[in-house]
Order: sequence, then structure tokens, then C-alpha cells
Amino acid sequence: MVSKLLKKKEYIFAIVALSVIILDQLTKFLIRHFQPVWDLKILTIQFIQNTGAGFGILQGKVFWLGILSLVVAGVILYNYKHISKENWMQYSFALFLGGTIGNMIDRLLVGYVTDFIYLKFWPAFNIADACLSIAVVSIIILTLRKRE
Repeated sequence: MVSKLLKKKEYIFAIVALSVIILDQLTKFLIRHFQPVWDLKILTIQFIQNTGAGFGILQGKVFWLGILSLVVAGVILYNYKHISKENWMQYSFALFLGGTIGNMIDRLLVGYVTDFIYLKFWPAFNIADACLSIAVVSIIILTLRKRE
């Protein structure tokens, strides 16, 4: 029974991570291909090439950020057995892995990360970035709750 439960968690982990990667890559492909510009009140959808990391740091370090992403993804997969089997922690790490791989694909295959969601009060981002942010906040909250 325990083995069956672990297998189910592993499948869900993989499905969540793969779903993030597919949705991220599909939206980036569409943005690169059609290059729409939709300017709404607080939101703009527009093709932006990001050769750095989050918040515009480390501009031009695409290769090294790609390698770092590869290492991070490898560490998560290698240490999967140590991740809490609690559902939300599994979802959070799956989102983190999917976001990391989504941006890594861009860096290593396209040469930049495709950003396209721009809120007037926040730097441009994409689906992978959103998943990474949600994952980090979730992991912090879940870890703090566990310690209480």
C-alpha cells in the first residue's frame, strides 16, 4: 500500500512538473511566433527577450544561468526521495522543477528567456517565473508551518 501511494505521488509530481513545462513552452512559442502587443490598464502582453535572471539581474549570463538551472533541476530530482510526501510540498517542488526546466530550455536552446507578462508595477515574467515564485513562497510557508 505504501509503495502504491509513493508511486501515485511520483506520478502527480511528474504530471505537475511536465504540465508547467508544456504550458510554459507553448505560451513562449506562441508569443515568439505571433509577437502580440496587448496593452490593458495594468497588464501588457508583449514579447520581451530576457538574457538575465529574475528582476533583470545578471544580464548576458544566459549560458551560466542555463547551467545553473540544469544543476538545480538535477539536485531536485536526485533528492526527490527526501522531499516531504505531503501533497502541497510535492506540488510546490513540482512547480519549482517545472519552472526551472522551462526557463532552462529557453536559455540553452533559444539563447534568452521569453518574458511576456508585464504588470505596470512588476518586471516582465512568464509562466515558469510565476510557478517558481509560487513554489518558493509555498515552500517557505510550508516549512515554517512544519517547524511550529
